[in-house]
Amino acid sequence: MELKKDSNAVSIDMLLIVHSEKRHAAQGAHSDRQADPGAPPQRRGGLQGVGNGIRRWQKLERNDLHGNLVEKQHAQQTQVITSYDNQGTQLTVEVHPQDAMPQLLKKFSLAKRLQGDKNGNTRARQPGGKDAHAYPWDRSSLKSMPLDLRQFEKLDTYASQVTVKSGLDALVSDLLQEAHSDLERVRAIWIWICHHIEYDIEAAQEKDRQAFKPTTILQTQKTNCDGYAGLFERMCRIAGVQCMTVPGYSKGFGYQPGQSFSGEFDHAWNAVFLEGRWHLVDSTWGSGLVDSTTSKFTFLYNEFYFLTHPALFIEDHFPDNKNWQLLKPPQSLRQFENNMYHKSEFYNKGMLSAHPQTSVIKTVNGKVTVTIESCAPTLFMFMLNGKQEHGLLSLRKNGMKLDVYPPTVGTHKLQIFAKGNSEIYSSVLEYTLKCHYADIDVRLPAELHQPVGPSWFSEQMGITKPSHPEPVIYTSDGRCSISFGVEEGISVLASLHGDDGPVTEETQRRYIFQLQREKRTELKVQLPHAGKFALKIFVKKRQEPGNYVFVFNYLLCCTNSKVKWPVFPESFGNWGQDNELLEPLSGVLPANHNVPFKLKLHGVAKALVKGQDTWPLTLNREGYWEGSCNTSGCQEVYVMVLENANHNFYSYILKYKVNAQ
Repeated sequence: MELKKDSNAVSIDMLLIVHSEKRHAAQGAHSDRQADPGAPPQRRGGLQGVGNGIRRWQKLERNDLHGNLVEKQHAQQTQVITSYDNQGTQLTVEVHPQDAMPQLLKKFSLAKRLQGDKNGNTRARQPGGKDAHAYPWDRSSLKSMPLDLRQFEKLDTYASQVTVKSGLDALVSDLLQEAHSDLERVRAIWIWICHHIEYDIEAAQEKDRQAFKPTTILQTQKTNCDGYAGLFERMCRIAGVQCMTVPGYSKGFGYQPGQSFSGEFDHAWNAVFLEGRWHLVDSTWGSGLVDSTTSKFTFLYNEFYFLTHPALFIEDHFPDNKNWQLLKPPQSLRQFENNMYHKSEFYNKGMLSAHPQTSVIKTVNGKVTVTIESCAPTLFMFMLNGKQEHGLLSLRKNGMKLDVYPPTVGTHKLQIFAKGNSEIYSSVLEYTLKCHYADIDVRLPAELHQPVGPSWFSEQMGITKPSHPEPVIYTSDGRCSISFGVEEGISVLASLHGDDGPVTEETQRRYIFQLQREKRTELKVQLPHAGKFALKIFVKKRQEPGNYVFVFNYLLCCTNSKVKWPVFPESFGNWGQDNELLEPLSGVLPANHNVPFKLKLHGVAKALVKGQDTWPLTLNREGYWEGSCNTSGCQEVYVMVLENANHNFYSYILKYKVNAQ
């Protein structure tokens, strides 16, 4: 090659381009690898599932300089000579005619080239000790390098809106217009791929389908995991950033807790060299997800898989070469299979740890306990075999505790969801429960919703300082009294639910009598029979329209078979929240008896009891209205009040039934 240079021009008569690099491990070491015929079928490749023979890209495209559409125009005029030595090194020589120089020079001026070592070698450096992060995770960051994602806001917006105009080089050139460092170059490429390339489910499921070329991906904007990784590597190299494609196993779509991995690798991702150190990215999983029911892909950007901390990345990515774990010490395949899989949303929503740390749990005396620690107060829910049943979930200030009682012997699927800052609950953990003994005595009410017991959430909703901070209340005589503070302007509603007996939709509130004492609400509860009941608590702001909102419930337990309490008297709208009923508390009165009454009523001029006849109540020195009535000859008894002495209109506030004679 002859160069003639003056202050204004460079003349090139002939240009030789020489590539020298190691063949990918996947081509040499794994392309001939046979699956274990006795092993279970593996998920095949990419977005959480399906691979088509990772690493065919290089075999098809290595004769391209950068995969640009422009070079196709000179295919007939460009001579390419490729050979391998016995060490697996590929040497490619391209001979280009003089009229190709402008396009080639444009490529070289696009961005700085890969930095070579002191001997001029541009081969990507293999990971070493300085790249390794400590295992297990130290909770310092979700990322492998310090990042302030706010610094990418402008770049992310720009990169997500760039469109393909011609070829790969032109696309990278456009993306780098707003990128001023290797980190920003990688970020721009990552954002573009995650927002524009769709996961090709059909291609991923075809075992023998050929790998995707960059030109094909740009045209269809669809590919599998191999294509995502290959495209990301190619674009990074054009941008002058060292990048490698890493094949391996993944815990993605179709993964079952505790399963083993063997045979062909099912996924591919990337390692990128930034600031003197290797980092990990997965643009396939960063782009979206596949719906397990419809098998359709949905774009749903996931920041978690950009420069993920290796101690977190290893939870669902196991590379073919342990060095690409970037961990110290590295994990074995057996450890990868047995370790608990925390989904990306587990960390995205601020979770820190979970116990047990294995994905398969055996019950102890018919019970399993799961705890989660989080950075901040978080709402959780769970499903056992697809239903929100057979468990007690209580919220903690920084996490939750869940006790699960599988109803039958066998294998059960437990899913745990967290809400975080969004309005949507996302799956964060999944366990397989092995139950060898089912405790039939721990049958929980079907209406027992989550969470159980007061918590930071009930306090946030206006309920404070509960008399019973624990979620389960045991009563020997079938009665209990529960109180808590209520913030000003908040109304409370409670209802009792059991699986059998006389509790119906009409009477579920009649076994609870609500009293207001200063700034505390008291709930007197009488159970209709022995058993387990859900006491649900709802709140509503008085000045706002709409329905009451469920906050939490208690589990009430009574083993006394003699318990058979009647309902409380029925109260009407004029029963003031500050009123207090001392007697009679039973809503069913005996026939042909004199029954004493004692109540505290506020803002009342007169009070009376009406049955067959009318009996006035008198106000004593302690502020209570007292008196009695006879239940002879009547089926119902009412307590009535006159609020204004100048009026003659009495209002009903309580209703009792009288037993049949």
